[in-house]
This record gives sequence, structure tokens and C-alpha cells, in this order.
Amino acid sequence: MLIFIAKRLTVAIPTLLVLIVLSFVLMHAAPGGPFTQERALPPEVLANIEAKYGLDQPLWRQIGTYLINVTTQFDFGPSFIYKDRTVNEIIANGFPITLTYGGISFVVAVLAGCTLGALAGVYQNTWLDYLAVGISIGAQVLPNFVMAPILVLIFTLWLGWLPGGGWQGGQWQYLIMPVIALSTSFMASIARITRSSMLEVLNSNHIRTARAKGLPIRQIILRHALKPAMLPVISYLGPAFVTMITGSVVVDFFFNTGGIGLSFVNAALNRDYAVMMGVTILVGALTILFNLIVDILYAWIDPKIRY
Repeated sequence: MLIFIAKRLTVAIPTLLVLIVLSFVLMHAAPGGPFTQERALPPEVLANIEAKYGLDQPLWRQIGTYLINVTTQFDFGPSFIYKDRTVNEIIANGFPITLTYGGISFVVAVLAGCTLGALAGVYQNTWLDYLAVGISIGAQVLPNFVMAPILVLIFTLWLGWLPGGGWQGGQWQYLIMPVIALSTSFMASIARITRSSMLEVLNSNHIRTARAKGLPIRQIILRHALKPAMLPVISYLGPAFVTMITGSVVVDFFFNTGGIGLSFVNAALNRDYAVMMGVTILVGALTILFNLIVDILYAWIDPKIRY
């Protein structure tokens, strides 16, 4: 197992470095810049600003300096738009918020999705199967940009039960609607994958043998069917977890949580290279990390993967 993990790490680190270089090149290749506005700055002023931030240097030197700062000091540099804030401060302020509601959304999506999918697979073609499939389809056709305004309309404007936005330190009443809006579509996908995998496993030979031996259905499901049925689900959970904990622009916009998702979009619109690079590296590193974790879990569940 250690050799398997070492091989994955030798691929992960160069992948992250290539991601940084490509992102840096693509952002600088796009026309315009962070200081290009509708009202053009005088050439002398623009030259001084670019010299201050090192944008007047050759691209290869900018990349080298950035890589050294990131790898040695974990410093993403100053924001080009928010003069009094660094990228590290922007990420430190926004990421814990998205990590909180994203992590809770992930747990809710996994528990609800796996439960619905497993029940639908075990009790195929019964009312429980139809109910689980109906809930999954309903959640799938209501993505978060549709679910969020519906939740605000019902629970805030009509019923007045929950606040329509804000964070207030992550109090529970401010968490409910963001978690529901973010987790429903992922829950539906997990339920669908779990149901299909469970149906396939329940029709396999080793399950038939277990039933022929007279084992209780509960023991068959928990000890013989659930573990192999989770393999396709686990491969989906890695990217899904990264997507949820790195922020949702829709959730940040509709509920005004102050998360990192909206900061990334604002940075892209304002051509704030430093913030875009910082968030891109964060998302890329988390994606590689959790794909590594998924690979390890996959190899632990199915030892054939190691070889």
C-alpha cells in the first residue's frame, strides 16, 4: 500500500506544478489586464504600477518568481484590486465559510444519497423504490441556482422561518438553506449511482450463494453487498467533495455568505490575477488530494487495484 501511495504522490506533485504554469500562462494570454479600465491610465502611471507588481518582467521570470514564493513561503502575493488585502487574507476569510457549509452539505448528500440509493436497490420495483427515485429525480432537476431562490421565497418571504442571507458566524439558522441548496443535486447523483451499483451487486454470483446458504438479508446487505456497491460511489465523492467545499457562486450570491466562490468570480471579472491564481491552486491542490484519497480508499476496498 505504501508503494501505491508513493506512486500516486509522484504523479500528484508534477500535476500541480503543471496546473500552476498553465493557469499563469492562460491568464496572461487573455487580452487586457487588471489595470486596464474603461478610462485608460496614462502610460507613465501604468508602467509604474506594472513595475510595482512585477508585470513588466518577462513571463518566464514572473512564473519563476511566483513558483518560488508559493513553494517556499506559501505566499500568493497581494491582490491587484483590493489594495489593502493579500490573497492569503482573502482565502483565509472566505475558505472557512465555504468549508463549513460545504462539509455539512457533503455529509448530508452522502448520507441521504447512499440511504436512498441502497433502499431503492434492495427494494426494487416497490413503493420505496419509486419514492426514492422520485426524490432523486426531483432533486436532480432543481440545481442550486433554481433551489436557492425557491428556498428564499418559501422559507423567508412566505413563512418567515429562516433569514434570507448572511452568515453570523455560521449559526444553524443561517446554514439550513445554503446546505439544502448545495446538497440536493449531489444527493440525487449519489442516490442514482448507489442504486445502479446495488442492483448490479445484488445480481452477482456471491450474493446468490449467500442467499442460498440462508443468510439473513440484513447480513447479506451489510457484509457482502454494500462494500462492493460503494466502489462507483467513492470514485464520484472525490470531485464532488472538492466542488462543495471550494464554494458555490450561487450559494454565496443568493445567501450572501461571504464565501470564496463569489471572490473567485469577482477576481475573474476584474482580472485580478493573484486572486484567480490563489483560488485555482487551492482548488487544484484539493482536487489532487481528494483524488489521491479516493484512490487509496479504492485500493483498500478492492486490493486488485494495488496490482
